[in-house]
Amino acid sequence: MAEKKAKTSNSGIEREYVIPLREKSRPVPRYKKTPKAVKTIKEFIAKHMKVENRDLNKVKISKDLNEFLWAKGIRKHPHKIKVKVERQGENILVELVNYPNNLKFKKLREEKLKKSAIESMENKKSMMQKMKENLQKPEEKKEDTDKNKDGIDDKKETAEKEKASVEANQQFQKSQAKTAKHQTEKPKKAVKPVRVALQK
Repeated sequence: MAEKKAKTSNSGIEREYVIPLREKSRPVPRYKKTPKAVKTIKEFIAKHMKVENRDLNKVKISKDLNEFLWAKGIRKHPHKIKVKVERQGENILVELVNYPNNLKFKKLREEKLKKSAIESMENKKSMMQKMKENLQKPEEKKEDTDKNKDGIDDKKETAEKEKASVEANQQFQKSQAKTAKHQTEKPKKAVKPVRVALQK
C-alpha cells in the first residue's frame, strides 16, 4: 500500500512514505476533499510513526506540503503523495519530497530572503558591538578639542547652538504669523440704504 524507506539521523527517525489519498477521499463530498486528504495524511503518519494515542495534533505538516495539497483548490487534490517524515521530540514533521517547479522556485526565494535577513541582523549586531567598543574606549581625542571639559566638542556645541537658534526663530515667526492671522479684522460689508415706502 505504501512504500517505506527508513534512515536514522542525529535528530531522530527519518522515513519516506508514499501515501494513497484517493480511497479515503472518494466517499467525501466534493467541497471537503482536500481537508479530508490533509486529515488522511495525519492519520497515516500517526499510525505508521506510532504516535501516542494517535494524537493528530502532534503531526505537523510543512507549509510547502500544505500549499501543494491546496494548489488545485478544495475539490481536486493529488491522489497520492510522497513525503519525508522526521521525528522531532514528541512532534513529527511531514515534508514534501518531490517539489513541482513553482514550489521549488518559491522555496528558493524564501531561503534567499531568510539568508539576507540573517546577514542583515548579523551586520546590525556587529555595528552595535563596534558602537559599544567605541563608547568603552578612553576619550582622549575629545579632551583635546573640548576647552570647557563638559564632554562635548566645541565645534559640535556651536553647530548645535546655531541650529537651535534657527529652529527657535522659525517657531517664533510661525507663532507670530498665526496670531496675526487670527487677529486681523475682516472688512465690514457696506450697508445698503433701506427705502421705506410711505403710505397715504
